[in-house]
Amino acid sequence: MNKIIWSGVAAVASALSASAFALPDRIGDFALLDSDGEFHQLSRMRDQEALVLMSFDNSCASIDAAVAQLQTMQANWTDQNVTFAFINSSSESDIEVIRAAKVKYGVNLPLLIDDGQVVSETLALSKAGEVAILDPDRLTILYRGPAQDQVAQVLNSEKAGSADSTVVVAASGCELSYPIKNQHASQAPDYASEVAPIIAEQCANCHREGGIGPFAMDSHLMLQGWSPMIREVLLTKRMPPMQVDPYIGHFSNARYMAQSDIQTLVHWIDAGAPRGAAAIDPLTQLDFPDRKSWQLGEPDYVINAPAMEVPATGALDYIDIDVDLPFDEDKWVQSVQFIAGDESVLHHLLTYVTAPAEDFDGGEQNQSSVARRFLEGYAPGKMDAMTFPENTGVFIPKGHKLSMQFHYTTNGKATVDETIIGLYMYDEPPTYENFTRSVSGNFRIPPYAQDYPAAATYLFEEDVVVTGLRAHMHFRGKDMRFSAEMPDGTVTDLLSVPNYSYAWQPTYQLIEPAALPAGTKVHVTGTFDNSEYNPANPDPSKSLSFGLQSWDEMFIGYWTYHAAVPTN
Repeated sequence: MNKIIWSGVAAVASALSASAFALPDRIGDFALLDSDGEFHQLSRMRDQEALVLMSFDNSCASIDAAVAQLQTMQANWTDQNVTFAFINSSSESDIEVIRAAKVKYGVNLPLLIDDGQVVSETLALSKAGEVAILDPDRLTILYRGPAQDQVAQVLNSEKAGSADSTVVVAASGCELSYPIKNQHASQAPDYASEVAPIIAEQCANCHREGGIGPFAMDSHLMLQGWSPMIREVLLTKRMPPMQVDPYIGHFSNARYMAQSDIQTLVHWIDAGAPRGAAAIDPLTQLDFPDRKSWQLGEPDYVINAPAMEVPATGALDYIDIDVDLPFDEDKWVQSVQFIAGDESVLHHLLTYVTAPAEDFDGGEQNQSSVARRFLEGYAPGKMDAMTFPENTGVFIPKGHKLSMQFHYTTNGKATVDETIIGLYMYDEPPTYENFTRSVSGNFRIPPYAQDYPAAATYLFEEDVVVTGLRAHMHFRGKDMRFSAEMPDGTVTDLLSVPNYSYAWQPTYQLIEPAALPAGTKVHVTGTFDNSEYNPANPDPSKSLSFGLQSWDEMFIGYWTYHAAVPTN
């Protein structure tokens, strides 16, 4: 009798143990923009019980019924911490076609744009109208199948904390087509001829020995070893650091990456990252230019910044210094090159031309807008000399100095940074003077605020030509958008940064400069994420207003421009 009782107890214990360790299938993190340019990342939805996605294909005859079904379901789950959205899983990648389809079918939920289909492939979606239920906290898939009563059962189980496996139900409807996936399934992308060239062009400049990347991509072995991480940063849009919405404006220095290249890398990794038959590994043959050489020849003037000792660990305050310039006459700068002493720790360096009594800040923290002579900045990934637009330059009046701000990040190894700056001057004054105007707004972000809005405006009273735009916030920065409201009331978006990163803050150079007539009001709008779901947030319990340190906050949109009429 005791033996029978003990056997029963053991069986129950075994079942409980198995249940305790059972988990739904893991899918990993991903991020997508929606058709309105909003950024959605699964891991940043951890305040939600679940994310319910329905695959969308505007070519499917029955998609209208599926849309109505999901939107009715969403109405039944209002205020229950469940997010509903559609994901464009078709091979259609034309954004205007997708937006038109959203209007045609009355889609009133976010429509995520999976224009490379890699997320839909990861979720194993096979039919238009098929539903996937995801757990943002555990990064798992709870359900895949038709939009039927079982969806409610799975969601209730998730809310009760008892969803411990993935439920898969066969779906019917229009078959989704994955042409590139099928092509790569029959023959995996070739490492030497397809994968390595993408890495060489998009990644290796930073991910090289001594570069700012955390590991070098200098061989197949390194690429294979880091392949899970590479796949993750591609799917979450962390790398390459192309923060801009590709459908708003066009910029010469945005790190755009073709969806075909992302598909090639992801499918190669999914195939096991094979080495292929090539005798020579192309990544071992890469020859990088000497970072310590002048790209435009010997500068007219070289500024040697003071040696900065950077410890192995710890958070460092910004370092502001002034450098006297020996010019006995007015000067005009045509080009600038920064050569970082140790680019692995130099996070950014900003330089302004300032009057004798002016400091680095130049009054920005006390004014909503101020125009300044911004010389140039160094930031991660910036390696090339910068030349101002044709017939445009930065003016250095006689007696002015250079104000510089250094920001260092420690990397576990003590070092000394000795950065140098090369200035290339015009022989004759150019036609236009280059200015950078800060447009900033006041704010006070409450503790744990997840989507705190901020806005700022400025009215240009003269005709100007905008050539560059830069978003600046700190760790709680979430997104920022730049737009111009013309005197006739029409509004044009010039730049959207839907996935702001404090670690990557370039001035985006417009391929086609924007001519703004006098009376144009420019707008900078954005949001902060001061919640615990922001992975960069150092302290969500803190109330925040303007502050100079990175653990404080700023909200500044920088507009680089020149007058539409000649300076002289």
